[in-house]
Amino acid sequence: MRHARAAPAQSRPMHRTTEQQGDATGRNSAASAPGAARQFAAGTAAALTLAVPVCLAQVAGAAAANAEGLSAWPFATLWSKLAPQLAYGLQSALVLMAFALGLLIWQRRAQRHIAWLLALMPGWVVMVGLSPLSSWQTAIAVVLAPWLLWCAVHYLMRRMRRRDRRLHRLLLAQALMFPAALLLPVPASRVAGFALWWLGAQLLVSMGWHLWQLWQDMFLPTLEERYPRFDFVLSCVLIGFGALAVLSAWFLPGSGLPGILGPLSLLGLGLHRVREFARALTQSELAVLQGELRLQERIAELERHFDQVAEAKLEQVTERERKRIAADLHDDLGAKLLTIVHTSESDRISTLAREALEEMRLSVRGLTGKPVQLLDALGDWRAEVVSRLAQANILAEWKSPAEDIEHTFPARAYVQTTRILRESVSNIIKHSGATHCVISCSAQDGYFSVVIQDNGQGIPLELEGRLDKGHGMASMKARAKQMHGQCLVESGPGWGTVIRLTIPL
Repeated sequence: MRHARAAPAQSRPMHRTTEQQGDATGRNSAASAPGAARQFAAGTAAALTLAVPVCLAQVAGAAAANAEGLSAWPFATLWSKLAPQLAYGLQSALVLMAFALGLLIWQRRAQRHIAWLLALMPGWVVMVGLSPLSSWQTAIAVVLAPWLLWCAVHYLMRRMRRRDRRLHRLLLAQALMFPAALLLPVPASRVAGFALWWLGAQLLVSMGWHLWQLWQDMFLPTLEERYPRFDFVLSCVLIGFGALAVLSAWFLPGSGLPGILGPLSLLGLGLHRVREFARALTQSELAVLQGELRLQERIAELERHFDQVAEAKLEQVTERERKRIAADLHDDLGAKLLTIVHTSESDRISTLAREALEEMRLSVRGLTGKPVQLLDALGDWRAEVVSRLAQANILAEWKSPAEDIEHTFPARAYVQTTRILRESVSNIIKHSGATHCVISCSAQDGYFSVVIQDNGQGIPLELEGRLDKGHGMASMKARAKQMHGQCLVESGPGWGTVIRLTIPL
């Protein structure tokens, strides 16, 4: 029995996979055909060695002994009435099960190996319907029985994903030899009796081999390959009904038990196949659902990657456009403003041109400049703010962070902050009437803050509702928002104005 299982465990198909793999894996295991044939032949010989003496001892008095035994049962009369009705009901259910399996095979061609079980069901109904046997009914039973064994053995082997061409040829030859035996000068009843014992023994050996294979499959290395214990117990019960049907046909032929136990076994096997198919279908649907989820995740990942690539491409195009605009401003407008600064006879025009040139250079720096060290930016802002306030006769007090700061400012943030400071200083000079201004800078917790406080007259009450519409306040707040920061203005008549700018570093 071990010779047929010499193949590596990892090459065997999983019992928990879908039944669609059955045919392909069956073809792959055809190489083990000689071993399986020898197992079947050896098992048959062993069974016959044990069965023939019992047969010879029982044949002579079996009929009389069974009849007397049955008549002695307390419920013999009730059983004799109930057994035919029960057998008829089971046979009807067997026909319906065969129809259901036929629909299953028609819908799912991958389940065509169930056709062996399907063929057994109407064949069994015909066999049971032939008793009591007449001469021609005996001949039909002798012709039909080997073919039913052929279907049963093939079904049990295909359940284990096995194929054996030699065994197939032996069973086919046997199915052809039994009809030929009817031509011998031997009563058909003797041929039928020999067929009952001979074919029944082969069926018992096939059932035992099938259960032994399932038992071994319960102890495979991986959990996915192992045959479920519940399914093994269920298979033992269902195949046990079939074995009892054979034994009752041998030793209790008039009891009616074969007509009940046989259909029970076939019905149970059919329902078991439907249950396994439903479980495999559920697993397939779950696998499809998991595949769809993985596909959606992959699509989302690709979309994110595409968005990143698109953003990078847009940034590259934007950067090229910024450089082009900066070059145009520097080469065209910058040259003209510089010419006005050096050639204008009017000091006012020259001053305005110089301011415009500085603004243009600041814009160009924001378009193409590199990040600026925060300490360098603080130095530039301090020089400009203190100088402008001093020119307006306003005492400026600049307070920088005490510790050294290692942060850098992006070029755009540097330009926007510079313009906010310029607008704030311009408002102080033009509208506050202040004589003193304190500028405090700090950097902590990932934020850079500037607080500008003057001692001017503050913003009049009539202008409080229009702070965002005049004095450049709207522009200052918009620039701060572009840097993901905020610009707050606090003021009141008689106590000056406080401007708080906070931006992330």
